[in-house]
Amino acid sequence: MKKIFSIIFALVILTGALPTKARELVIDLSETVVPITANFDGSDLLLFGTADPKADIVVIVRGPKHNQLVRRKKKVFGVWANGAELTFFSIPTYYLIASNRPIDEFVPQDIAEQRQIGYEKIILTPRDGSVSAGLDESALEEFRSALLRIKQSQGLYRKQIGNVEFKDGRLFRTKLSFPNNIPVGNYAVDVFVFRDGRIADEKTTILAVQKIGVEEEIYDFAHRHALPYGVLAILIAAMAGWIANILFRKG
Repeated sequence: MKKIFSIIFALVILTGALPTKARELVIDLSETVVPITANFDGSDLLLFGTADPKADIVVIVRGPKHNQLVRRKKKVFGVWANGAELTFFSIPTYYLIASNRPIDEFVPQDIAEQRQIGYEKIILTPRDGSVSAGLDESALEEFRSALLRIKQSQGLYRKQIGNVEFKDGRLFRTKLSFPNNIPVGNYAVDVFVFRDGRIADEKTTILAVQKIGVEEEIYDFAHRHALPYGVLAILIAAMAGWIANILFRKG
């Protein structure tokens, strides 16, 4: 906490020394790295800064992008099986939005769609050649809705409305929460200042989510030497099964 207060104090001094027009928005993070260790169970960090207390604040955290496959389940002779499938191209692995009040009260729809403010506004584009035959526009919308439901149920798409709070005039802060299944990579943290239905100012900073210690070594080995890692994993699993069979064998 001492580090946080020192940074806030520096922000106050900095904004007091800048011209009024140039100091619309200043932001910083309590930590720039979310470390993932063997016992990682989620993490929280603070985003704080200075802005006009009469304006509205929107904070968006976007994770690294990837392609996402969505399958529809169907019953075949009484057994659930994979049916039609669709791959969405380059979507955020993680999306968090925080604001000082409901965004539909101050963010116009055209700006929300243009800047993808709210995960409902994320542009979900089917990857070329991934669409199963016979899918019409209504079916595509079902896949889009299913993707958002899956991400929300995994805790990877989340809202923290009302979580941005102004303290002592121009100072504001919000707590950003990350689940234990957060993907590794670089995250963009975008902060928007809204006034009179338009974006008055915006800033972006980068946050890294990375494995450290033994987790980092295993992760790097698995990605750099995929085949040996796969063989080793199979051998360890077989050995564990053999030992368990000896220990719990009857007679």
